[in-house]
Amino acid sequence: MNKTIYCESTPSDASFETPSPKYRPKRLFDLAIVLVLLPVFSPLIALLWLIVKMDGGPGFFGHERIGRNGVPFRCWKIRSMVPNSEERLKDHLASDPEAAREWSESFKLRNDPRITPIGKFLRKSSLDELPQFWNVLLGEMSLVGPRPVSRDELQMYSINLKSYLSMSPGITGPWQVSGRNSLSYKQRVAIDVEYSRHADLKIDMQILAKTAFVVIKRTGL
Repeated sequence: MNKTIYCESTPSDASFETPSPKYRPKRLFDLAIVLVLLPVFSPLIALLWLIVKMDGGPGFFGHERIGRNGVPFRCWKIRSMVPNSEERLKDHLASDPEAAREWSESFKLRNDPRITPIGKFLRKSSLDELPQFWNVLLGEMSLVGPRPVSRDELQMYSINLKSYLSMSPGITGPWQVSGRNSLSYKQRVAIDVEYSRHADLKIDMQILAKTAFVVIKRTGL
């Protein structure tokens, strides 16, 4: 069954083809690493799922993101927010102009009222992103790539949208190992564009190695 291509915000000259020869080894690399790591992390994913479900909400959270070639997919995480997170966000932005400004600029909040106590730990340690191994197996994501974005965020890429849509979003990426908490959205876009121009397996392996240190230091969010 063919997936619907999301093209509403795509520039008219953005045309895409089947994966290039350069892209195929990246896919094989992703599969090899995930098939090795998934049996190791599956028990941890199951444990975190059970802990998060204790508040009565679901253990996993899937949010629509836009992937390679503009294909929408459900990006999976261990839930780190309250079950009614969308309503909580809407009410918070309506009552706090400063938070609304921050959200409009970065689509993130430094003091996010939706995040649960266990969610703060999960995000700080990046453990909430472990279920994305499933997205990699399905070919919706890569181990390394740009941060997966929502439909609303596509507008932030402007003339650089084609660079984002040419790649599979990553569990990690250059944004995560370049001080992501302190980066503006414009800086993040610039990093993604630079990565799209020079990415190869050597660079991916370097980013994965750096990501391990970021996780150990717990500088997520």
